[in-house]
Amino acid sequence: MQKLIFLKYGELSTKKDNRNYFLKILHNNIQNMLHNINIYYDYGRMFIEVNDNNYDEVINKLQKVFGIHEIVVAYKSLDKDLLSIEKNILSLIKDKEFHTFKVEVKRSDKSYPIDGMELRKEIGSYILENKDNLKVSVNDPECTINVEIRLKEILIYFETIKASGGYPVSSLGKGLLMLSGGIDSPVSGYLAMKRGIKLEAIYFESPPHTSENALNKVKELAKILAVYNNDLKLHIINFTEIQEEIYKNIPHEYLITIMRRMMYRISAIIASNNNMKVLINGESIGQVASQTLTSMNAINEVVKIPVIRPLCCFDKLEIIALAKKINTYETSILPYEDCCTIFVPEHPVINPLKEKCFEYEQKIPYEDMIYRAIKNRKTILIKSNDQEFKDLL
Repeated sequence: MQKLIFLKYGELSTKKDNRNYFLKILHNNIQNMLHNINIYYDYGRMFIEVNDNNYDEVINKLQKVFGIHEIVVAYKSLDKDLLSIEKNILSLIKDKEFHTFKVEVKRSDKSYPIDGMELRKEIGSYILENKDNLKVSVNDPECTINVEIRLKEILIYFETIKASGGYPVSSLGKGLLMLSGGIDSPVSGYLAMKRGIKLEAIYFESPPHTSENALNKVKELAKILAVYNNDLKLHIINFTEIQEEIYKNIPHEYLITIMRRMMYRISAIIASNNNMKVLINGESIGQVASQTLTSMNAINEVVKIPVIRPLCCFDKLEIIALAKKINTYETSILPYEDCCTIFVPEHPVINPLKEKCFEYEQKIPYEDMIYRAIKNRKTILIKSNDQEFKDLL
């Protein structure tokens, strides 16, 4: 028998006529992560041939690939004779310690002469006859023996490993993540990738008000996200000129609202110029003054591109739990301020008026400043398989 890994698709199984499109992208994403490893697939399963000494490493990487529902370490045999199946199972379980078991059979090959119910009965009886001190437990077995009867082979396995699910990254287009150094936006990016969106990210720095440490913190967060995204372009915008002009000329209760409107305008232009279909951010309804429904509406009106907020209805504890799960939390809580936390007014407006926003923006030459900020941006490519940042612009 050959030992290998196979993958269960989960949600991709519902795609019917489009399934091959998703599977091709999933195959390419896995190939990008697992170099020089043989990967092949059919309509129902994807197979990975692995050396005995790197199973754990491969499984750990596969758990970070979206589009995989479950990971299975299995044993493949080309001999489909029932007695051979039974002997192979007995050989595989001889050193396993368990007292209760059940047999599950999936018969993809409908031409196989024995149906699934009869196969379960025959295999179970054979195991009871040839291994001591065992009982069948349908509801709570210590060991589940899974047998798949496929067209060309038999697969035998005993457990499955939960993977990330969702759709393969890039299968549903590109989006621009508004990445701050906080807890929320990296989690939002993670959830967007899970729905098949290939990310680029934008970060607004404001030197000397924000430090190099704040930028390095965002780079580290981007590096974590790049593992799921295969790589990640990070667009760095110098926001100092715009932020200082806002602070000098705009009534302070509107500082955050006007600042966010400028960030949205810049992000929308960057997205449009790079074939991205949506903006993504970490906003959660009611969490801060700029995240009330009225504020979101006033900020959104300056862009035509859709804005998606994966965390919109999450509470903070749920967001923190996700941040810990994807290992961004400890980096996010490092005490380095970003643009969104400096110059915060004591009493920011909760229900900003669009007319006031437009009136106040006329006090500053924001179109020229936006043009300069975009022209002078710096873009770096963060790779998922090394520790280096590559400057693009």
